[in-house]
Parts: sequence; C-alpha cells; structure tokens
Amino acid sequence: MAQTADKFDLYQQSVQTPDHEVEFFEQAYREAYKRKPYVLREDFCGTFAVCCEWVATSPRRTAHGVDLCSETLRWGREHNLSKLKPKQQSRVTVLEQDVRENQTPPADVLAAQNFSFWLFKTRQEVVDYFQIARSNLNAQGILVMDMMGGGDCYTEELTDKRTIKKGKKGFAYHWTQESFNPITADAEFSISFKFPDGSKLKRAFEYQWRFWTIPEVREMLAEAGFRESHVYWEIEDEDNPELDGTWHRSGSAVSDPSWICYIVAIK
Repeated sequence: MAQTADKFDLYQQSVQTPDHEVEFFEQAYREAYKRKPYVLREDFCGTFAVCCEWVATSPRRTAHGVDLCSETLRWGREHNLSKLKPKQQSRVTVLEQDVRENQTPPADVLAAQNFSFWLFKTRQEVVDYFQIARSNLNAQGILVMDMMGGGDCYTEELTDKRTIKKGKKGFAYHWTQESFNPITADAEFSISFKFPDGSKLKRAFEYQWRFWTIPEVREMLAEAGFRESHVYWEIEDEDNPELDGTWHRSGSAVSDPSWICYIVAIK
C-alpha cells in the first residue's frame, strides 16, 4: 500500500482542514476590521487547498498561492483546482516563486500556515519576511500564522500517532520530533504514514526549522511594523458545546505538553 500511496493526498487528509482555516480567517478579520475579507494570499501554499476553499465560499473572493515547489503546485492544479467550477478556477492565481517576492495584489488576509515561516532561522530573516508580508497587505489587512509548542515538541524521537482513516483502505499518521538542538533551537520533524498491510511510507515529509516561540514572533512582528498582534488559543469546554473547539484571543494559557495556537498580526 505504501508503494502506491499518494503522499500529498495523505497529507491533506491528515493535516489540512481548509474549511476551518477559511472560517478562522474570516473570524480574525472581522474582529480586526468589522467586515468580511475578500482577497487571500497563501504563502508557502503547497497544494493550495486553502486558496481553492477560499474562492468556493464567495463569488467575490480571489486567492493567490505562492510556493517554490513545482511538484506540489502541479499536484494542486490536478487535484484541487480541477475540482472547482471554471469561474472559481479563474479567481485562483498560483505563483511558483519565493514568498519574499512582491508580485500579487494587496491581500486582506495573508496566511503563512503549518509553521512554514520557521524555515527562516535568523531573526533578521524573519523580520525581513514579516516586512514583505506587511507590504503585501491592504491598508486593512491581517497576517495569520499558526504556532506549536510544549515540552513534547522538544523531546527527540517522540511520535504523535493518529489513525486518520479506519478500515482496509485506512492509514495512520505519524508526526515525529527527530531532533532538537537547545543551543540553536534548530529542530527536525518528519511525517510518516502506516497502512493496514503493515507497510510504511517513512519520512514522506521532512522539515528543518528554527523553533520560534510566541514572544519572539510577536516582538519581530512589532519590529516589522505591525500595529498589534493577538494570540488565539483554542477553548476546550466539554460542558459548553458552543465554545468547545473555538478560538479566542488570549493573554495567558495553561501549560500544556503539546499545543497549537494562531498568531494574528494587524497592519
């Protein structure tokens, strides 16, 4: 099963929830500017599933995906863009280029998801990227990023194992902390997949990142010129189904061995 598996399809099923991302972008933008956003730029867009979901939610919306990897962009065209109606497809623009190049119309929302900007390993590189991202925003615009942390993220060889799809055609997702250097904060992670027949697609995706923290990122956003930034923490409240699983601005949070949050920077 591993030999015939499509790693990009497995990735999208395991990691991405485009409908949730679009919903959150709209929430964060409304809380900043009290109106609906229409123009999205997705940096490090990969197969640009979020761009496709974005334009599908409104005939007024346009999306611009930017990524350097021709293989993932090609897969996105064949498997995501092709599923849209022709008019929706016409409102998606995909650019194979460095995200630090400024060649798209100003966006209401600029998204840099899946910890992708962590490939910039020095403070100056990150500040430079944030300045360019800010220049790619409308006068009323937001930059949205996700962050992870907690003690488990620093524990080498620790693997988060999840069953994504059950049954004979199902598979499991393994997220592994391969290495962490506490002196430089360099970290290596990988994604592998395991199938019911026992076969594995090992290290299908590998990441070499600088492990940035929330305070560092917010300081660099301010240095890059953003007016303010907010941390959105997930609410877990089983007694209140309406709040459980929602995201709200937070100034403090309970310590957790493994957490994910959003940072939203307001231009």
